[in-house]
Amino acid sequence: MNPSADPSEVDTASWRGQDLRLIPAAVTVWLGTLSGLLGGWWITMLCGAAAVVLAIAAGVRAHRTASRWVAGLGALAVLGVLTAGPVALRIRAAEHDDLRAAAARGSDVTARVVITERPRPVRGAGYADRRAGTRLVVIAAAVDTAVTGERVVDSSGRILLLAPAEGWTDLLPGQQVTASGRLAPPKGAELTVAVLSVRGPPSALGPAPWWQRAAESLRAGLRELCAVLPEEQAGLVPGLVVGDTSTLSPRVEREFTDSGMSHLMAVSGGNVAIVCGSILLLLRVLRVGPRTSAAAAAAGLAGFVVLAGPAPSVLRAGVMGAVGLLALALGRRGSALPALAFAVAGLVVADPAMAADFGFALSVLATAGLVLLAPRWAEWLVGRGVPAGYAEGLTIPLAAFVVTTPVIAGMAGSVSLVSVVTNVLAAPVVAPATVFGVLATVVGPWWPSAGRLLVRLTEPEASWLITVARHGARAPGAVMDWPAGWWGGLLAAGLLVVLLVAIRLRHARILLAVALAAGLLVFVPVRVLAPAWPPASWSAVACDVGQGDAVVLATGEQGRAILVDTGPEPGPVDECLSRLGVDRVPMIVLSHLHADHIGGLESVFEGRSVGAVAVGPGRAPAWAWQQVADETARRGIPLLELAIGQRLDWPGLSLDVLGPRYVTSRSVREQDGTVINNGSVVLRAGTPAGRVLLTGDIELAAQADLMAEGADLRAEILKVPHHGSRYTAPDFLNAVAPRAALVSVGAGNTYGHPNKSTLDNLVAVGASVARTDTDGDTAVLADARGLALVRRGEPRGPPRS
Repeated sequence: MNPSADPSEVDTASWRGQDLRLIPAAVTVWLGTLSGLLGGWWITMLCGAAAVVLAIAAGVRAHRTASRWVAGLGALAVLGVLTAGPVALRIRAAEHDDLRAAAARGSDVTARVVITERPRPVRGAGYADRRAGTRLVVIAAAVDTAVTGERVVDSSGRILLLAPAEGWTDLLPGQQVTASGRLAPPKGAELTVAVLSVRGPPSALGPAPWWQRAAESLRAGLRELCAVLPEEQAGLVPGLVVGDTSTLSPRVEREFTDSGMSHLMAVSGGNVAIVCGSILLLLRVLRVGPRTSAAAAAAGLAGFVVLAGPAPSVLRAGVMGAVGLLALALGRRGSALPALAFAVAGLVVADPAMAADFGFALSVLATAGLVLLAPRWAEWLVGRGVPAGYAEGLTIPLAAFVVTTPVIAGMAGSVSLVSVVTNVLAAPVVAPATVFGVLATVVGPWWPSAGRLLVRLTEPEASWLITVARHGARAPGAVMDWPAGWWGGLLAAGLLVVLLVAIRLRHARILLAVALAAGLLVFVPVRVLAPAWPPASWSAVACDVGQGDAVVLATGEQGRAILVDTGPEPGPVDECLSRLGVDRVPMIVLSHLHADHIGGLESVFEGRSVGAVAVGPGRAPAWAWQQVADETARRGIPLLELAIGQRLDWPGLSLDVLGPRYVTSRSVREQDGTVINNGSVVLRAGTPAGRVLLTGDIELAAQADLMAEGADLRAEILKVPHHGSRYTAPDFLNAVAPRAALVSVGAGNTYGHPNKSTLDNLVAVGASVARTDTDGDTAVLADARGLALVRRGEPRGPPRS
């Protein structure tokens, strides 16, 4: 190979050693099935028929010339027949399923179903008295029988259950269960005929297959063993090893997504390669023959697939691994691409819904990139003096990034610009963490102390991965917005093709290098040396933490600030404080104990010194009070109670406690949301930019009490009560007479916040309104013209599930 060749050149030599004959057949099955799922079963039938005709015509010519493509054309003909026949008919059956019609009417149904995949948790941030966590699960199932009213529905289709977490989380594939609820039409291109919103717990549970019970026992054992690790690492290790994210921190999950590392928690070809590779390496050291080694690795592969569960990416990786091991046993080289093609064709024929599964697509494309692009690019780098190990470490994540970016961009509406760097940094520790985790899973039930030791060996790797993901997610411009949907994916694909073609031309490469250098010289100093955020001399910042509150008040000392409330979940408030350069927090004030005000407390302590946590007289809800008390006690931080009339001073900042004046005699158990809101601590802060009135979530009664008691409510800046809800009295706004109003509210919230009448009333009293859902973090400062609002302009999107 000529070392001066470009890494983007794709010719026959670049695929040398790989058998391409199954590729047309696999592509035909996949795209033909996908077209049918998107446009109708008849398209799949036409695609299959066209493939058969083309294969026969080309096969006749290839046979005359003794072409090596005859076998591939035969495979194309066979798979064309399967596509036009069984696959198309399955799509047609799903399109005409009676349960689909019942779903269109929104009928109530009682269905007997068979669970086909492990329940997938739907996480939500905390709000009011609901703590953050998993409230719902999504479960894929196959319908056995279904009854709507008095009528039995003729259906053998697939259904998605949207069920409460309690009672449904522990179901296993293969179990039969009866569920009742309301049907809704499915979304997306798939064979699912309906979505069932389940009411109540499952009934008439059948037994799960013994191998599924054994696999769940091993997964549960791994979770128990991981209890010896710190909380975040304990949730991450099961995800790395077997794709079990049930105990994963929402913060870590979000950071892995933003940094382009979420694929590490989806079991796929990488996990299979590590498991099978470890077995083969061990047997090679023991000088075991290739066939015996392949058989032993196949047994390990089968066990690992059962352990991880029947997700599309797991099945794809398992089938591909099995074909690859068969090729090893038969002594064939260059089998990665045929194995991938066989896996794609076989799985799509067996389960046409996989053709439209994003995870399946990402897994297949990433594997293809590693097989076709990464080796050639690595050779090109080695030819220019880069050590082989470093070349492979760079080209593997780069190739995966290039081929998967169009799918990710269209699916998520965003692109991670740091994923290549983060995956290069993560790669060295993934294999040892996976090996130690699998060994702990297998050994733990029989030898618990050895299992705990093996789990402890995963702690450094898990900690490193969390560190890489956290810093990657915090990097300026880590995530770039992109048009979502098919057009966004096609646009990303087109842009990548243009770039890959352009770098084949010497002059184009020079222009790209100059543009990149210019960008680095211009934008890096602007973002790092003279960043636009935070603005100089800021006095207060309303952090964008989603549907919750977090306000930072600057003191006269650099890096030292008071924090009022912490948002609904760990992570966003920590990121806001980091952006502001705050590493010392003399006091955290929790206005009241609703989840959207205390949920981020634990992340504030990370990497910062905190002097004390202060609360009001409220102790409800009881679980929230206990959580705050336990967290502060664990860290040895004083927990204080503020009283009306109390004054707190720091250089450049003062706090006066004005409320709560609304006091209830009802017990903790009887207090509803309005009572807890009206018990919010009300503070007036004195800052260089003016007085800031911090109102928590007080509603009409507490506002009336403050005015009746004659409290001095005048303030230049108002933190609008209760996320701008309609329970804000015009008289209260007149009493405050703010010039600027900060509304802390989450994008896409379902509570109707902020209310239009409240916003209109704020404008009527002469206030400039800033909203975190549209403006992102918002700072208040005094400049040469007086009071000013500076918006960061990167609002946090709707909560992820």
